[in-house]
Amino acid sequence: MSEEKSQNVQSTIVPAPDVGACYGHGWKQLWKYFLELLLISVIAFVIGIPSGMGGWAKDIAVLGGFLGFISFVYTLLVVNPVDYGVSFAFLKAARRDKLEINDMFEASKNYWNAVLANLLVGVIVVIGLFLLIVPGIIFYCKLIFTRYLVVDRKMGVIEAVSESWRMTRGHTGEVFLIALIAILLYIAGLICFVVGIIVAIMWVKLAFASLYYSVSASRQEAS
Repeated sequence: MSEEKSQNVQSTIVPAPDVGACYGHGWKQLWKYFLELLLISVIAFVIGIPSGMGGWAKDIAVLGGFLGFISFVYTLLVVNPVDYGVSFAFLKAARRDKLEINDMFEASKNYWNAVLANLLVGVIVVIGLFLLIVPGIIFYCKLIFTRYLVVDRKMGVIEAVSESWRMTRGHTGEVFLIALIAILLYIAGLICFVVGIIVAIMWVKLAFASLYYSVSASRQEAS
């Protein structure tokens, strides 16, 4: 097999939909796209800074309440859609696609669905958490792919939520374990002079993106 054909075969390899394979694939892609993903993460962090305005002014009743409302609106209309776009950028890295910085703003192409999908998923998970916590965890695991479906396939809110529910059938255990391991990685990252948390966050995002990539590819092959 020629070198060109070998590279083409390599580029089509999809990770298995299990925790080890997704974290392993994510680790490889992290270092391949490290500079791009780091820059995207830094830009997203800077964009998110104003969302904490309400907390900064919490001791000033009137100002704190006003800034808290502005912070909520800013988070809902700016930070959350950018977060959806960041997920898309990490998905492109997981798929070995050409990655560009403006990929983090991909949600602008399906903006209101991104805003409303994030709001709906948040409400569903919070309601689930009030129902003895466990339902909230289940809802979180079942709806984890919503963000990718909104930015990757440009789905509407209800369609994305419904499709995520279907796609995660048989994979909720993997989602839960990836999230559980993420907590340990975040703790380890903080211990590693805090800087390690940056690598941990990017690695976890790639693990989730790899799982979506894997499940999505397997469903396309089956159809």
